[in-house]
Amino acid sequence: MEVIVTKFGGSSLCNSTQFEKVKEIVLSDDRRCYVVPSAPGKRSKGDYKITDLLYLCQQHVKKSLPFEELLKLIEERYTVLCSELKLSIDMSKYLKELKEKIIDGASEDFVASRGEYLNGLILAEHLGYEFIDAAEIIIFKKSGRLDEPATYDAIKRRLSKVKKAVIPGFYGATPDGKIKTFSRGGSDITGAIIAKGVGAIVYENWTDVSGFLMADPNIVNDPKPIKEVTYKELRELSYMGAKVFHEEAIFPVKNEGIPINIKNTNDPLGKGTFILNDKLEAKPGNITGIAGKKDFTVIAIEKTLMNRDIGYCRKILSVLESNNVSFEHIPSGIDSISLVIDDSELDNKIDKILEEIEYQCSPDSIITHPNMALIAVVGEGIIKTKGISAKVFSALSKCDINIRMINQGSSELSIIIGVENEDFENAIRSVYNAFDN
Repeated sequence: MEVIVTKFGGSSLCNSTQFEKVKEIVLSDDRRCYVVPSAPGKRSKGDYKITDLLYLCQQHVKKSLPFEELLKLIEERYTVLCSELKLSIDMSKYLKELKEKIIDGASEDFVASRGEYLNGLILAEHLGYEFIDAAEIIIFKKSGRLDEPATYDAIKRRLSKVKKAVIPGFYGATPDGKIKTFSRGGSDITGAIIAKGVGAIVYENWTDVSGFLMADPNIVNDPKPIKEVTYKELRELSYMGAKVFHEEAIFPVKNEGIPINIKNTNDPLGKGTFILNDKLEAKPGNITGIAGKKDFTVIAIEKTLMNRDIGYCRKILSVLESNNVSFEHIPSGIDSISLVIDDSELDNKIDKILEEIEYQCSPDSIITHPNMALIAVVGEGIIKTKGISAKVFSALSKCDINIRMINQGSSELSIIIGVENEDFENAIRSVYNAFDN
């Protein structure tokens, strides 16, 4: 039997109305056998996410602060859900247990995971599916890394006996039973692991947007949807800020060739975006999307005959390593090298880093350039078409935007452009408009 694994995000399960939509979607196709829910998300702009409240509860207890009001908000949310959905499940015992665990000093991972756990119990009863605790089948090593052989063995053994099940996202457990979570947004990863474990024909990821768009709709007015994107393209776009899908969730399904379909719970008939190993229809000359981020600093280093100084770059990078700082890009020339670093990495370390580079590397000059934004123009069509770069740079020139950095990887999958922070939005709009045809 063909199997579809479906994951629903927090916005898709934020209230009883959304739960009803989810039920209709799941039951409309008998192949949707395994459902992975997130914790309830925001119901409106000023609302709160359950996971955020759970983190706050745990932090309040650690600091010996009262947390009862926060817990009441959580209890009310789940109680109202059960009432409006007319479910018979007794949430009071689960909520009482949660309170006791928090008071007893439960780990942050355990407390945070309860949002998905409780939502999974509710969704299972609402669908009439069996509930399977993710702690039974998502196995972490004591080191905190996923134990893939143990996990896939547990999935096959447990789910081979269950035709329809709800499995909470975001967490699993170590062999000694301690709850361990993925990074925030990790329910996407759980869904991908389940999809691989059961050999799904597709992994559906339901959210509140109709897949990926070619650019940020907060910058570009009504950008076109992306119908198909490859795993490689998605990696580039996600890295540069296009956050619809957790980028680590790609890996479990990629090698199995399982497509991911990003769909909108509020528009279930829409096709959304398919994430594939290879596009079904390659279109040379087109780009797939544009994404970017602000607030980078460039450290520009010059040294005569740098190319003959063996180990020079290693010495520079060792300074970053000793200060626990990672870099984004390293554009270079014969006698120069630039380190592009996210400002959040520097965290008041810039003076120390400059001093150590001066001492260890003796450069002819070292200059910092702050307030830089990076923009990635991504698309497999870039490889197959002449003049893509010219089209990008011409569009920026026409808008009088100064380019501070250009970097194109050996894969020729993306062109990375550095501009001033203040030119960021205008640059994205100009590049988008150049390819909007």
